[in-house]
Amino acid sequence: QVQLVESGGGVVQEGGSLRLSCVASGSTVSIDAMAWYRQAPGKQRELVAEVGPRGRANYADFAKGRFTIFRDNAKNTVYLQMDRLKPEDTAVYDCHAVALYGPIEDPRRADYWGLGTQVTVSS
Repeated sequence: QVQLVESGGGVVQEGGSLRLSCVASGSTVSIDAMAWYRQAPGKQRELVAEVGPRGRANYADFAKGRFTIFRDNAKNTVYLQMDRLKPEDTAVYDCHAVALYGPIEDPRRADYWGLGTQVTVSS
């Protein structure tokens, strides 16, 4: 089992910055990829950015050039640095981790989610 706890959300003015953190605990040695998702009111949850175990990152189009995802494996933490925030970035941001268990040739996958942290960008 893996537990994820997010922090860093809050209220910021348009154009401002926030850094979200997600600390993993439990079976952290099994964690593979980590990611940030978001869900705005009345909308479906969407991927913001994901990062592999060795730091390779992918971003949603809306995040490219403004958001940076990175992880510190020694601290079992993944971060999301968000710059030039816009009101449309307002959402609950959820941390997600994929853990792999069992033999390397045929691992069992488990998905874990945090409780989320609210980000509100005022215009």
